[in-house]
Amino acid sequence: MGQSIVVNQAEFEQQVLQPSFEQPVLVDFFATWCGPCQLLKPMLEKLAQEYDFTLAKVDIDANPELAKAFGVEGVPDVRIVTQGQVEEGFVGVLPEPQLRELLAKLGLKSTLEQDLAAFDAALAGGNPAEILSALTTLLTRYPNNSQILLKAAQVYVIQGNDALANQYLELIDPSDRAAADMADGLKGLLALRQSLTDLGDTPLDEAFGAAGQDALKGDFATALEGFLGVVERDRAYRNDGARKAMLAVFKLLGSDDPLTITYRKRLMQALY
Repeated sequence: MGQSIVVNQAEFEQQVLQPSFEQPVLVDFFATWCGPCQLLKPMLEKLAQEYDFTLAKVDIDANPELAKAFGVEGVPDVRIVTQGQVEEGFVGVLPEPQLRELLAKLGLKSTLEQDLAAFDAALAGGNPAEILSALTTLLTRYPNNSQILLKAAQVYVIQGNDALANQYLELIDPSDRAAADMADGLKGLLALRQSLTDLGDTPLDEAFGAAGQDALKGDFATALEGFLGVVERDRAYRNDGARKAMLAVFKLLGSDDPLTITYRKRLMQALY
């Protein structure tokens, strides 16, 4: 993990040039009055928590001579410093995927991606102790990361600890639209669990119940197939419950997931 610091002219050599021999330093020349700077800043700070680099933020109004020395004409202006050399980076705001590409070109790897891979491996292995250990590592290192909070909530949904799952879901920033949609999907699964408590013993009840259990275990492919079968047999079953359950799973998986794409199309065909 890297760090994010505020640097002035007097500290530049000690805080930027010297450390650049150990790890890359990204210098963010910014101004408090600059709108694009405020858009770029949180993205860079987030990435500094994931990758092994230092983000040095320099206010050009407070450090005009430093900005002049490096020819900063517009902000945000990001420079890359390695081995004591200040190189061109980019001017303006880049989307996060392009920022990640830039970091990859510098030979940097995301510790978050590595930790997530370890967590996914533990989840696939099914050992509760290993899952908890990997999840604890993620929550300790990235306590405010919506993706991690979602992982935690999903683990506790699978384990049947709905109260703890809800606690993590409430911590997710609603302004993070993608994460908020996935959180809504998990809340839909929590509501689904409640709806399974009063099922009867009809064939549709059994089919819906089986699909619901599959969804709660995280077997979404089997769950979607089961819910779709209920929709095809009786759209009105439990007040459109099977269709609503499928929509909850779609939100959790995301619109670009292959299962979402496939079953959304099949659902439309079944309905119309």
